[in-house]
Amino acid sequence: MSKVILITGASSGIGKAIATFLAEKGNIVYGTSRNPKNQEKHNFNLIALDVLKEDTIATAVALVLKKENRLDVLVNNAGMGITGAIEDTPTEKMRAVFDTNFFGAINVMKAVLPQMRKQKSGKIINVTSIAGYMGLPFRGIYSASKGALETVTEATNMEVKNFGIHVVNIAPGDFATNIAAGRYHTPVFENSAYKENYQKNLDLMDAHVNSGMNPLAMAKAVDKIIHSQNPKIHYKVGGFMEKFSIVLKRLLPDTWYQKLLMNHYKM
Repeated sequence: MSKVILITGASSGIGKAIATFLAEKGNIVYGTSRNPKNQEKHNFNLIALDVLKEDTIATAVALVLKKENRLDVLVNNAGMGITGAIEDTPTEKMRAVFDTNFFGAINVMKAVLPQMRKQKSGKIINVTSIAGYMGLPFRGIYSASKGALETVTEATNMEVKNFGIHVVNIAPGDFATNIAAGRYHTPVFENSAYKENYQKNLDLMDAHVNSGMNPLAMAKAVDKIIHSQNPKIHYKVGGFMEKFSIVLKRLLPDTWYQKLLMNHYKM
């Protein structure tokens, strides 16, 4: 049986890959974008939704329900990247990232939960990040926003379980997408105490994305979650070392783990 699926941030990157793959599988897919364009280039419905504007969320959800009378799956994929030393990064930019990655995802969850409770079924899949499991240098705010969403997902899953709803996380590692172009990059200030280390890390981040995995891997993982009767709460999709780094964080003393990270990032 095909599912009715709503996917935020589906105009490019991982979101587009997930939407395209799930539509090819015969599902009824509504992807969203703040400014939907070129509908003819997609095999799924592309509709307007801004996770920061609750009225656009309500309109998009109402449109789906009017046409389909149900909503089986939400994939909360819309997100924003940010880089920079904590000291150098404007606080308003930090708030903007939390508004999108954390509160934006919550806004959409709150909009779909009444229908899922009414149906007594549904799945919410929050796209987080392997970076959310650890504080990474010059990506601390991004890590924190995704880590916060991981934790809220755990809590929400317990709150809605009695209604037949599952809320899970899927944490990607580095994928070959255009995410770097959409990040807020704190400038490499000439007088910054972090200038040298920050520039080296920016170069490393871009290299990791350019050599990252195919987003199709994320699409296939989401498809498996959708068809799982008893999904896990946490999923990780990435290279061996990316996933193993989470295990190491649990096993090693904090100072040892931090030294490994600093060596990796050439600090």
